[in-house]
Amino acid sequence: MSSALSVFSALSLRGRGVARLVAATWACGLVAAGVLATAGPAVADETPQTQGGATATIGGLKTYGTAVIHDDGGSDVQVSAGLFEMSVDGGGTLQTYCVDLRNPTQRDAKYHETAWSATSLGANKSAGRISWILEHSYPQVNDLAAALSAKAGTKGLTESDAAAGTQVAIWRYSDGADVDALDPQAEKLADYLQKSARTVAEPKASLTLTPPAVSGHPGDRLGPVTVHTNASGVTVAPPADAATTGVRIVDKDGKAVTSAVNGSQVFFDVPEDAADGSGELTVQASTTVPVGRAFTSESRSQTQILAGSSESTVGAVASADWAKTGAIPALSAQKNCAKGGVDVTAANQGDATFTFELLGVEHGIGAGTSETVTIPLQEDQAYDFTITAPNGYEKRFAGVLDCRTQSDAGGDVTQTLSEPSPATVGGTTVDTNLAETGGSGITPMITVLALGLVGIGATTLMLLRDRKPNQG
Repeated sequence: MSSALSVFSALSLRGRGVARLVAATWACGLVAAGVLATAGPAVADETPQTQGGATATIGGLKTYGTAVIHDDGGSDVQVSAGLFEMSVDGGGTLQTYCVDLRNPTQRDAKYHETAWSATSLGANKSAGRISWILEHSYPQVNDLAAALSAKAGTKGLTESDAAAGTQVAIWRYSDGADVDALDPQAEKLADYLQKSARTVAEPKASLTLTPPAVSGHPGDRLGPVTVHTNASGVTVAPPADAATTGVRIVDKDGKAVTSAVNGSQVFFDVPEDAADGSGELTVQASTTVPVGRAFTSESRSQTQILAGSSESTVGAVASADWAKTGAIPALSAQKNCAKGGVDVTAANQGDATFTFELLGVEHGIGAGTSETVTIPLQEDQAYDFTITAPNGYEKRFAGVLDCRTQSDAGGDVTQTLSEPSPATVGGTTVDTNLAETGGSGITPMITVLALGLVGIGATTLMLLRDRKPNQG
């Protein structure tokens, strides 16, 4: 058997200004609209590439000072530097620093907790030093006089100075930026943190489920799905239509499960007479998110790294697909910045080979085996692809590849003005194309345009189900 792959591409890269972005957005919209029209009436639920954790909305800079960026052209520009605040879906507050200096922050952008490998930190050998800085500076160390000031050799260190100095030290490692804190005390702190930083390991996620997708036959227990969390416990919810399908979430002994702890294994118990179908289990907990976790936005608002967390709501989802016969792939996807693309994993627990063609290469996943295929993308490229499996279910994956701290489009990125707005330093001219860390009046327009790119999709890949000979 074989299946067809249709590739529709309309690439949009971040350019030198809003007008250029507007033109690219409209061009992509026209092309993508035609693609969606030819794709048929079926609509697939979008599956996020995050593996679980906290989801939050960014507000703005709450505690900050001023930094001075020295660019290669010899000009200087002032930017606001410090702590952002995010509101967690379901309750909670996060404090974050930016690790993506040259991209704008879009007010009210939605962020998801993610692994470093899905961000610029994955390929940054200094990422562990950034994590050290977060653990040894403000706000984790909030005794500014006795603890932080004494070590940094500063006097009268304020919260704004501490936030600015910490952000500057982070930018030197995250972006390789030539940047200083404007306040002398904040600059001393930045120098101390940069010189003292040591490599520490990436923190584990607040909550994940592995694998994120399983499959099998009705009458079997599909799984296991393992819970990984720093919470004391999680609640487990069965599929929304469990009362109709009879699907239960159970442990290895077949006992119904409504709660779990770190390391617990749970299964989808699918009745033997169940029709071919699919379902999701949801786990949720309240915990503090580990310092150093990365947060990304599909609207390409600049990447953040966690500096502090209140007790917050976190969650994760795992899916299951079942069929009586044929190939039964369990599908998941995750950004892979090291390879410059999106990894699509298909684990086939059916009794026939799952065969599909991807970018001109045919892949066959035998029964009881799995394969990961990387879809290569360009930096800043939006993607939107749907995989339709033989048993009729669909999985849709959409987003924007955002793996670097500076666009490859050439030139400068679109500016997002800060609060307060940039000012000249020492009489030099402000580079109005340099992105700030704060929000502004043009942020909503940029946000709408960026979300348009994500929602419409600059690239659509369709992996179609195996065709019978008489289907052409």
